[in-house]
Amino acid sequence: MKGYTVFNVEQIDGLPSRYTVPAESAREPLKLIEEAETFFAQTGAVFRHGGSRAFYATSQDVIQLPPAEAFRDAESYAAIKAHELVHWTGHASRMEREFGKRFGDKAYAFEELVAELGAAFLCADLGVTLEPREDHAAYLASWLEVLKEDRRAIFSAAAHAQRAADFLHRLAEDEILK
Repeated sequence: MKGYTVFNVEQIDGLPSRYTVPAESAREPLKLIEEAETFFAQTGAVFRHGGSRAFYATSQDVIQLPPAEAFRDAESYAAIKAHELVHWTGHASRMEREFGKRFGDKAYAFEELVAELGAAFLCADLGVTLEPREDHAAYLASWLEVLKEDRRAIFSAAAHAQRAADFLHRLAEDEILK
């Protein structure tokens, strides 16, 4: 056996472009769902693109997404964007929702359930078709633990998700009225 030091491409400055441009970027640009993109922009959330993961960074109050072309289709991109946007609503300056900070704990699983339900509500409102994602299986186990311990947890999560969706719709409407 030999040991190797390995770095993620995003951690290395000055690499030739053939190492930093994903193979998928050679595809045609993804035709995004105009209604969804307009809605997302009207919320005032800051979206940044790059890297290979989607997440909401609380400390920077920024939603980080891979480039749109990294997604299978426009619906997948919009669904992930909606999911992270629901997390964004939990910031202290907005809805001040904090269930958990650590990946894997039950409170974090509850926040993930809220974000996924909220994304489903938003996608339904925006006419975006949802498809199962690879990470659903990983989340499902933690969601089941939460739901087994509290049979009303699904109702509580759905209520938080609906409040988040309503909050985002109000932000978008306020932007239109400006």
